[in-house]
Amino acid sequence: MNFQNEIINWYLVNKRDLPWRNTTDAYVIWLSEIILQQTRVEQGMPYFNKFLENFPTVVDFANASEQEVLKLWQGLGYYSRARNMLFTAKQVLTHHDGNFPKSYDVLIKLKGIGDYTAAAISSFANNEAKAVVDGNVYRVLARYFGIQEPINSTVGKKIFAKLAQELIPHQRPAIYNQATMEFGALQCKPKQPLCGTCPLQLGCYALANNLVDVLPIKLKKLKVKERFINYFVTNQEDIILTKKRNAGDVWQQMYDFPLIETEVEVDGNEQEFVNEVRSFFGESAKIKLISKKKHILTHQIIYVQFFALENYMINFNLHAEIKSVSYSQFEELPQPKVINDFFEAYLKNKPK
Repeated sequence: MNFQNEIINWYLVNKRDLPWRNTTDAYVIWLSEIILQQTRVEQGMPYFNKFLENFPTVVDFANASEQEVLKLWQGLGYYSRARNMLFTAKQVLTHHDGNFPKSYDVLIKLKGIGDYTAAAISSFANNEAKAVVDGNVYRVLARYFGIQEPINSTVGKKIFAKLAQELIPHQRPAIYNQATMEFGALQCKPKQPLCGTCPLQLGCYALANNLVDVLPIKLKKLKVKERFINYFVTNQEDIILTKKRNAGDVWQQMYDFPLIETEVEVDGNEQEFVNEVRSFFGESAKIKLISKKKHILTHQIIYVQFFALENYMINFNLHAEIKSVSYSQFEELPQPKVINDFFEAYLKNKPK
């Protein structure tokens, strides 16, 4: 059995019809690859279409504002990727005359483009023999060849990268790379892989040794940090307080509400918390819990509470970061998903 031929033959029959597979435009492929990092195809497709509609060329993208890009990206998470994309687009405009590079050696020098993305773009757009190794490829190779080094260890990454490059057929690197990724996504799935109908079953080490549910091996992640954020939502007619988040923390340069972060979850009636609220918003300030939300990020779990805020006073000279805006203005600003979800529900349920 030839591993590469079996994978390609399977792909030609089973592949999904995805828009970025019908082009060799490096810009379009770059858009799809960045959007689909750590995002399912079903979730990422509307974002891909939206970005391509708003920015049909890399020149259009380069001329966008950060706020426009973040607003379109809203809900995908990992917002640094969106900022890197804008930086990359500007690099392409400035240093490559608006022509998106297709060569791996040039691509790898662009902001936010690592080995995986450079290999994907150069092989799909330029048919370069550069192996693409994503989570799907790791899984297929680990199971079929019985590799038991952790995929997120330094040694493991080198082993998989070397094997993947050795396997790539120089005649058809674009189709082989896409085939292996698609095979991992649809056939050799993380859970309940379709081993019974797998064309590689006779040569699969994991299947033969009852290790399908074990491979690939991954080192455990670091402990996730817990945070407790309390937001204050002003209950005025068509007016809301907002602020832009600082650099160096989650959701930087996006907009949320005034907040107090605490060490633990607080009850809105606890005197210590009430005192802190009044020192911020004046002695007459009153709060009432509206809703709670547990928001899970890669390295953090954020417990969010939203409080309605009444009878407040705020010194805008002392708190220059806080702005008073209309609801319609706030809707135009890029917001973290947890804020956007809350605000949509808040408008829907707010008494007329």
